[in-house]
Amino acid sequence: MTVSNVSPASPVSPSTSAAAVAVSEPVSLVERLPVVPAERMVAEMVPPPRFDGVRFGTYIPDPTQPSQAAAVTRLEAFGVALNAANGSGEPARKRWFRRGPQTPAAPAYSGVYLDGGYGVGKTHLLASLWHAAPAPKSLCTFVELTNLVGALGFQETVRALSGHRLLCIDEFELDDPGDTVLVSTLLGKLVDAGVKLAATSNTLPDKLGEGRFAAVDFMREIQGLSAHFESLRIDGDDYRHRGLPQAPAPVADDDAVTAAAHGSAIGGAALDDFPALLGHLARVHPSRYGTLLEGVHAVFWRGVTPVTDQSTALRLVVLADRMYDREIPIVASGVPFDALFSEEMLHGGYKKKYLRAISRLVAMARDGAERVPAAG
Repeated sequence: MTVSNVSPASPVSPSTSAAAVAVSEPVSLVERLPVVPAERMVAEMVPPPRFDGVRFGTYIPDPTQPSQAAAVTRLEAFGVALNAANGSGEPARKRWFRRGPQTPAAPAYSGVYLDGGYGVGKTHLLASLWHAAPAPKSLCTFVELTNLVGALGFQETVRALSGHRLLCIDEFELDDPGDTVLVSTLLGKLVDAGVKLAATSNTLPDKLGEGRFAAVDFMREIQGLSAHFESLRIDGDDYRHRGLPQAPAPVADDDAVTAAAHGSAIGGAALDDFPALLGHLARVHPSRYGTLLEGVHAVFWRGVTPVTDQSTALRLVVLADRMYDREIPIVASGVPFDALFSEEMLHGGYKKKYLRAISRLVAMARDGAERVPAAG
C-alpha cells in the first residue's frame, strides 16, 4: 500500500499498532491520496474489524422474531456441510468419481441469500458463516467485488476466486442493472467451478410487511443463478435503533469540533471540513476509501451540510460503510445526520443506500458522543 501526501506524524502501515498511531495532532483525510495494488485486493477480502470476533454463538436472536434463530440454525448447518464436503482439502466435485469411502454431501444449494431489513444482523451472520467455513474464502461487499473486476479484469477475477470454498457478498446491489449483470455472470462462472456463495441485500423499511420482497428482486436480478440459492428470511427491527434516541445533536460549532479533535484521547484522529472532504472523495476511487482510513480511529467533521448531489451522496455512502466497518466514531458540527439527505433523495432510486448510510452515521455519531467528552 502507498499513501501519498500523508503527514509523517501519522503512519498508515497496516502493521502499525493502534498505540503507535496515537498522535498529538489530528491528520486530514483531504491530504491523503491512497494507492492500493490490485494484487492485494483479494487478500484483503475478509470480514471488516467490526466483525472480526463475531460467531454464530455471539448472535443474540430476538425472541419475538423466530426467523432469526431459524436462520442461525440453517447457516450453521451450511457451514458444517462446507467443512464436511471439503474435509480432504479438495473441492467435493473433484471427488465424485473417486472410488472408496464417500465424504458427506456438499450443501444442497450452491448459495444462501439472507433476506431482511436494516440492522437485523445479516452481516453478523454472513461473517459468522465466513469464520466457520474452510479456506480459501473471501468476504466483500458488492461494490468491492465490482471494484475487483475493474482492477483485475473479468477473467483474472474468475481465476482468482474459482479455487475458493466460499464467497460471501454483503449488500448486494439491486439498483444498477449493469453491475448486477456483471456480478451475476461472474457468480455463474464461480458456481460452475464449485464455489459456494452467500449474499445479503436490504429490504426497504416500507416493504418489510410484504413478505419476500427483496428475495424476489434478488432472484430475478441474478436470473439463471436463482435456482442455486436458498433464501433465508430474517425479520426484526434495526438493532441500532431499538429503544434508542434519534441522531444526537451536533457539536455546537466548528471551533468545538477542532478543540475536540486536538484534545481527543483516541489516537489517530482525523479532522476535516465536511465540504472539502466531499470534494476530495471525488478524487479517490471508492475502492480505496478503506485505505484512506488506515490508522484513523476517530473522525471530526466541521460544518456538515445537506448533500444534494447524487454522485457526491453515493460516494459518502461508501465512505460511511467503510467507517462503520472499522467502528470509527464521528464528532461533527452542522446538521444532524438524519437530515443529511433530502426527502426527494430518500424516496428515489437509491433510497436503500441512503437509509443504510443514515442508520450507520447516526450509530457512529452516538459512539462519538459517548467516547469523546467534548462531543457530549
